[in-house]
Order: sequence, then structure tokens, then C-alpha cells
Amino acid sequence: MFPDLDRLVDALPTGQAGLRLRGTAGLAGLLDPGSTIASVAAGVLGPNARPVRAILFDKSPGTNWSLAWHQDRTIAVRQRIDTPDFGPWSTKRGLQHVEPPFGLIERMVTVRIHIDDVPEDNAPLLVAPGSHRLGRIAEDRIEAAVAACGVATCLADRGDIWLYATPILHASAAGHHLHRRVLQADYSRDELPGQLEWLGI
Repeated sequence: MFPDLDRLVDALPTGQAGLRLRGTAGLAGLLDPGSTIASVAAGVLGPNARPVRAILFDKSPGTNWSLAWHQDRTIAVRQRIDTPDFGPWSTKRGLQHVEPPFGLIERMVTVRIHIDDVPEDNAPLLVAPGSHRLGRIAEDRIEAAVAACGVATCLADRGDIWLYATPILHASAAGHHLHRRVLQADYSRDELPGQLEWLGI
């Protein structure tokens, strides 16, 4: 496990389904290039991989939810600057998000660091293997894509790191009686066009 991650998480607010992190003390040391976690992303993207978004998911008996099958399609940016092929725009917990051309999402990877054990009965991530190669999947085609690709269950022990292609179809059930905290970080090696800037961590 990563002691610095324990200290970081212990200092954060609890009871939030998805806490978007930026400027959090100790986060850069965990995720920036040169760190153990960043090296996992760099193994796929190369040395220019850098964290562009971080979210803490905290399922517990008091804060619980299920997640339907979907693709991650948005990125977080510093401010809204209308740019060709970027949109629609949205605001999530006060942070500006936009859907970029899907090719950018296809060149990203997502890293999940498990702060708690995730056995079969603790809402493990479900993925549809190979679905990241199908491009942007229309909402009415997601069920068929999952049926064609099948489902893999991502069990984990505390301290395990899972890496997957950002556009892969994924889902999870509601938790049960256990705590299930996961730090998720998106990595990219791309620069954004024009004056758009990644929000970063």
C-alpha cells in the first residue's frame, strides 16, 4: 500500500460519491510523472504521460450507488473556451468538463488504486473486454456491445492497481456492508488544441 495515499484520503471529506480532486496536498507526489503510479500509465503511453484528472470514489453503507454500463467521454479543463469539435460542455461539482473528439479519449488510460479490498461482494468494477476498440458507442448500442464482448469482474486487494483503456465500457453494482474506496486517475500524453488547457490535479 501507499502510506502517503492513506494520509491523503484520511484528510478528505467523507460521504461523497465521487470527489474530484485538484490541489489536494500530497496528490501530485502520488500521481505525477516519476511516481510509482505514473509509471504504470507510462508503461502504456510513454514518458509524456501525465495525470489530467483524479477522483476519489467512496462507497460505504451510508453513501452507496450503482453505476450503469457507460463509457467515460468527458475531460476536465481549466475554463470553457469554445473550440471546434469539443462539446457539449458540462459542469461537475463546479469544474468545467467537455466532450472532446473521441480519438483523444481513445489515447488515454485510467488507473485505479484500491484503498480497500474489493472482493466479489464489495461492488467490483465490471468491464466489457475489447469494448475500447469499438469507438464511441451510441447509448442504444451499449447493451448489445456488452453482450458481444462479455463481462470481466475486476477483483482487487488493498493496494492493487488496475489500468484500463479509458473508453472501455464499465459498470458496478451498489456496495453492500463494506467500505470501498478507490482513487481513480486519468492519464494522457496529448496537448489540447488552441487555448484549451487540462485542469490537471
